[in-house]
Amino acid sequence: MRVTLLGTGDTTGTPTVGCDCDTCEAARERGVSRSRFSVHVANERTGESLLVDFSPDFRQQFLAADVPLPDAGLVTHIHFDHLDGLGNVYRLVDGLPVHAPNETDPATDESVAETIRGKYDYLEDRIGVHAREPMTPFETCGFEVRFVPVDHPPLVCYGVVIEDPETGAKLSLTGDTSYDVPEPSREALADADLLLADAIVPASLCEHHPIGGRHEGPDGVPRTFGTKHMTREGALALADELDPDRTRLVHLAHFYPADEAFEEPLAVDGEVYEL
Repeated sequence: MRVTLLGTGDTTGTPTVGCDCDTCEAARERGVSRSRFSVHVANERTGESLLVDFSPDFRQQFLAADVPLPDAGLVTHIHFDHLDGLGNVYRLVDGLPVHAPNETDPATDESVAETIRGKYDYLEDRIGVHAREPMTPFETCGFEVRFVPVDHPPLVCYGVVIEDPETGAKLSLTGDTSYDVPEPSREALADADLLLADAIVPASLCEHHPIGGRHEGPDGVPRTFGTKHMTREGALALADELDPDRTRLVHLAHFYPADEAFEEPLAVDGEVYEL
């Protein structure tokens, strides 16, 4: 399993358009990027590849990383920075299976799969949307895959577990989530070779959120920024519990102070891992 981090940023990315903050300037000086979230997972046994989330930066990500177009895709939730790149597959692929959860979202009265079908009806001759039951494994690209429920209000959202049944390699992604990941999902995400964990900002910035932080640890440090995303400290606490071989923090905002923004284990675009 070859994992390429195509996009490691939040909804605006780093550098952010029109921003001259110290962190965005440091990213420009270093020549690094955190574009909107997406992960490419290649099965080197079968020669197939799987894309987790369709970033609006799809075109530039694939050109920069020089990875093959996917043979299948996964969509974790319907926020634009994870879905709106799907339109890029027009004239690039033919018959792309797109897997998405089938659970009806009370906020939208439809599932992620149904939203994709409706929003991208013009791609019906290019993609096939496959509705999947959360926590139930299915096969694609030679991998065993599960969507696992997480906590990203007000929408339903899912992490992902991808395993190679032949080699035993395991990739876990928390998806966009607060620290309040349900216990069954924690069990599914545990013991991965690589964990990609949402960590939008350091906990010190919770004081700037209108509702502050939540899910404080024993040290009083918030593990959730507002309601939707983990802090760096929350993601690291979750990683301590899940015990992966390696952790990379993703979905990172440009609000990280410049002297912290590129420290380990914060990821940048283009990182590659062999599992």
